[in-house]
Amino acid sequence: MDYTTKLSYQSMYWYNDGLKKANIRDLSGAITSLKKSLQYNRANIAARNLLGLVYYGRGDVVEALVEWVLSKNFQSHENIANYYIQKIRETPGELEMINQAIKRYNQALGYCYQNGEDLAIIQLKKAVAAHPDYVKAHQLLALLYMHTEQYGNARQSIRTAHKLDTTDDITLRYMHELNQIRKARTAKLKENEKKEKHTVTYNIGNETIIQPVSSSYKDNAGLHTVVNIALGVVVGVAVMWFLIMPALNSTRQEKVNKQTVEFSDQIATQTAQISALKKELEEYRSTSEETQNAQATAESTQSSYEIVMSIASHYQAKDMSDSAMLEQLLQVNADSLGTVGRETFDGITSELYPRMCEDLYSTSQKNYEVANYETAISNLEQVMKMDEGYSDGGAMLLLAQSYEKSGEQDQANLKYQKILEAYPDTEAAQAAQEALDAQNGEGGQEE
Repeated sequence: MDYTTKLSYQSMYWYNDGLKKANIRDLSGAITSLKKSLQYNRANIAARNLLGLVYYGRGDVVEALVEWVLSKNFQSHENIANYYIQKIRETPGELEMINQAIKRYNQALGYCYQNGEDLAIIQLKKAVAAHPDYVKAHQLLALLYMHTEQYGNARQSIRTAHKLDTTDDITLRYMHELNQIRKARTAKLKENEKKEKHTVTYNIGNETIIQPVSSSYKDNAGLHTVVNIALGVVVGVAVMWFLIMPALNSTRQEKVNKQTVEFSDQIATQTAQISALKKELEEYRSTSEETQNAQATAESTQSSYEIVMSIASHYQAKDMSDSAMLEQLLQVNADSLGTVGRETFDGITSELYPRMCEDLYSTSQKNYEVANYETAISNLEQVMKMDEGYSDGGAMLLLAQSYEKSGEQDQANLKYQKILEAYPDTEAAQAAQEALDAQNGEGGQEE
C-alpha cells in the first residue's frame, strides 16, 4: 500500500469516527475527529461538509460557512455544500439574526469584564432567543447565573447546552460545579432543619428567647396523632358499610355485563393487531439497541470526565491516598475524554502510575516469597493495567509464575507466551522460555 492510500484510509477512518459521535450529539468529539480526518486529506469533501454541519449544530454558523465555502472550492459541482449555503441564504433574515446574536454575545463579554453581570445576562437572553442553538451563549449565561447565585436558571441553561453538545468540556465542568453546590446547599438545609426542630423561639419585650422543645410536648403530640388516625379509620369504615356498599352492589352486575361485551370486542380487535405489532417490535429492537449503545457511550464519557475532575481536586489538595485514587483512575475510559480531560488525566497518571507500579511490584515480590499468590496476582493485575512492560517484562513474568504456583497453568502459559512475543532478548523472556521448556520436558517423560 502506497503512502497516499494510507493517508486516504486514515482520513476516512476519522471521518467515520466523527460521524458516529455526531449521531449521539457528541459534537466536541466529532469536531476533533473530523479535524484529524482533514489533516490526513484536506480534500475530503464528506468530512469537510460534516464538520460544517457540526459547527452549525453548535450555533457556530460562521465557522460552518467557512468549511462549506472551502468544500465548494475543492469541488464546485455535485457538492451538497452548495445546498447548505443556498438554504441559509434563502431563509429570510436568518443571517442577520445570527449576526445580531454574535454581536450581543461579544457585548456581553465586554460587560463581564466591566463587572456588569446584569447587563450581560440581558444581552445573552436576547442572543439565545434569536439563536437557540448558540452553545457558547448558553454556557456564558449559565456561568453568569452561577456567579449571581441564580442556580435554578443556571441549571436550565447548562442543560440546554448539554442537549446541544453532550461532551463539551466546559459544559461538563459547569454541571459538575452545580452538582457540588447542590450537595453543599442540601447539607446546610438539613442542618438548619435539625436545629429548628429542637428549639422554640419567642420574644419577651426586646429580648429573643430560644428554648428547647420539651419531650412531654412531643409525647403528647404523638398520642394525639395516633388517636386522630384511629378515629378517621372508624368513620371511614362506617361510611363505606352503610352508604357506599349498597350502591356498589346494585351497579356492579351492570358494569360486569357491559365489560364482558366490551372485552369480547377488544379481544377480536387486538388479535388482528398482534401480528402487525410483532413485526414492528422486531424493527424497534434493532433501533433500540443502537440507541442504547450510543447512550452508554455518552454516559461512559461523562462518568470518566467526572472521575478525572474529582481526582484532580483531591490530587491537588493531597487529601486522598494513592491507592484510593488509583482504584478510581483505573475505571476511566481515557480514549473518550476531551482535550482538557485527557491532559488532566495524563498529568496525574504520569506521576502516580510509576510510583504505584514500583510499590505494587515490590509488595508482590514479598507476597510471592511467602506463597501468598492470590494477593500477588491481584497487585500485579493492577500493574498490568498501568504498564504491561514494567521492569522489562519482569512484572508480567512474576504474574505468570504466581498463576503457575496457584494452579492456573493456562493463565501462566498465556503470560509466558506474551513475554516471548512482546519482550524478546530480555531476562524475563529467557525465564519464560525455560518455564515452557520445563513443561514440555515433563510432558515428554510422561508419554
